[in-house]
Amino acid sequence: MKRIHLPTVLCCLMIGLTACGSGSDNKGGRLMGEQNEGEQDRTGLRPLALTPLSLGEIRPGGWLRNQLRLQLDSLSGSLDRFWPDIMNSAWFGGEGDGWERGPYWLDGVVPLAFLLDDEPLLSRIRSYVDTILTEQDENGRFAPVGVDARYDLWAVFLVLKPLIQYHDATGDPRIPASVEKALRWVDDRIDRYPLFNWGQFRWFESLPAIYWLYERSPDRWLLDLAVKLQAQGFDWQDFYTRFPLTDPTSKGKWTYMGHVVNNAMAVKAPALWWRLSGEERDRTMASEMIRTLDRYHGQVTGMFTGDECFAGKNPSQGTELCAVVEYMYSLEVLVSVLGDPAFADRLEKVAFNALPATFSPDMWAHQYDQQVNQVLCSIDPDRNWTTNGPESNLYGLEPNYGCCTANFSQGWPKLAANLWMKTADGGLAAVVYAPCTVRTEIDGIPVEIDVETDYPFRETVKIHVRADRAVRFPIHLRIPGWADGSVIRMEGEKEISAQTGTYSRIEREWNGQETLTLLLPMTPRASRRFNNALSIERGPLVYALKIGEEWKRVNADKPHRELPHGDWEVYPTSPWNYALDLSEEDVAGLSFMEFPLGEMPFSPENAPVSVAVKGILLKDWRLVNGSAGELPLSPVQAAGETVDLVLIPYGCTNLRIGEFPTLK
Repeated sequence: MKRIHLPTVLCCLMIGLTACGSGSDNKGGRLMGEQNEGEQDRTGLRPLALTPLSLGEIRPGGWLRNQLRLQLDSLSGSLDRFWPDIMNSAWFGGEGDGWERGPYWLDGVVPLAFLLDDEPLLSRIRSYVDTILTEQDENGRFAPVGVDARYDLWAVFLVLKPLIQYHDATGDPRIPASVEKALRWVDDRIDRYPLFNWGQFRWFESLPAIYWLYERSPDRWLLDLAVKLQAQGFDWQDFYTRFPLTDPTSKGKWTYMGHVVNNAMAVKAPALWWRLSGEERDRTMASEMIRTLDRYHGQVTGMFTGDECFAGKNPSQGTELCAVVEYMYSLEVLVSVLGDPAFADRLEKVAFNALPATFSPDMWAHQYDQQVNQVLCSIDPDRNWTTNGPESNLYGLEPNYGCCTANFSQGWPKLAANLWMKTADGGLAAVVYAPCTVRTEIDGIPVEIDVETDYPFRETVKIHVRADRAVRFPIHLRIPGWADGSVIRMEGEKEISAQTGTYSRIEREWNGQETLTLLLPMTPRASRRFNNALSIERGPLVYALKIGEEWKRVNADKPHRELPHGDWEVYPTSPWNYALDLSEEDVAGLSFMEFPLGEMPFSPENAPVSVAVKGILLKDWRLVNGSAGELPLSPVQAAGETVDLVLIPYGCTNLRIGEFPTLK
């Protein structure tokens, strides 16, 4: 195989200057990976623009800690006690599933347990990790992995992710040796049995483990292994350059290349490969891929449809939960590798809308598919999914298929673990805003950052910086692309105007405690979508019609559906088929009402924000095969009484309309 050329490159900080008050410098810019001839990272890989903190250096607070606690106390923290695919997993010493489900679950609960410092779950995780390590043979093969050519290597790539996270939190010295043995086993195996199926389409998921090991021990065989895997893997970059899947997938036609989760994962593939290739096309491809997904299959939540393959822009089509959490992980990787704040903007949009909306508020049930216009959740064999089954939008234990049950746990914990990252200039960057505490060291001096906020439900973020003794370093505050008029305030200093779509850089000597107050104005905005429908956004949140609902238990006779982990249909108890009496120009003047954040803010009853609008019932817009029929093309003619409607954050809904027809 021809060896690739590794041009030299260094991620640099692009900075524009603005004035700041006494004793500090404020500079706004983007943290981007850029090629620089003559410069080379010491390992031979292009360096990260932003380096994630170690697991445990960030502790969630406020509503985010409550959300993680809800997750731990419900399905995530319970699956290994009752669900056979985890409880009896061959990865953990049982005789059950020996492919992806055990590693999927571990990939989410490892960060969950360490973020919350939950000893009961940590104790079980230690036991599972011990089993994985002790049952790995001397050649590097993990115990559940089949010895013949039919075992798909995707599960091997996957299990390395939670093992590395576990090492990150504990420093367990067995992990690097185990990862090395596993990768040597993969290296030998693919010479005889090339990648196929899931391993072929997800080959790039091996790169974080390869790079992690290479940065600790820069042995050339690791980069050669990466080249071999890339050569055997599906060429996602070429696929998106000539993207053929511009139409919804024909019903019943399932493909790997149109599979929604494969594409959610693949968005990060070129950027990961760029760390090795240094090619500019690799560095910029992720943004092109996201634009392509938005253009042909995009939804207002920042996601794209796939039920289970690409389904177009109709908001009655579904999006698989696995795609949501994998897209979030891809965006977290992209922020780290490239530093572009636009990826963090997208990450927040997905995390604060699509992620919570696909769970019951108590997180004991989840969907396989969510819909932006979701007006009924029921068992229906006639729904217009591309390939998914009749139970796909139930709320339950394992609707349609159990992969999402195993995989959903990574969503909130990985978001929390990536709220802040270290920068190449010795500072810290706020990547996503949520309440948390960061404890780390800069130049050997302990530094603590407390983020006090009810964002994304509120506009203000207070950042308290504490240093045991004087230390100079920069803090980079991400200013979202929608946040026109953002300002940063520090006591006794001049207010700083912050540029949208950049990181605002505050460098000073920090000593004792000082507070930054960031104001991110959330001006309501409108967008036109499928069939010229109107969607309303404010800050990172999408707003959707609040629909009355009745939950009905189903499948009570199926195994493992004992309460609280039962299956549920959800029926509307109020009309949903309205056209809004609202123009795009009117949206900016809408008045939003705020309510206290409760213990369960992502629920219809406890929505922390709402807005009142007016609409008229469209009697001809009806259910079709269990879903809202195709949106009438706006503007529409309608006669009848104008009524008051309440919109709440999309992530607080179980039933909803998120894309509305509008009146003439």
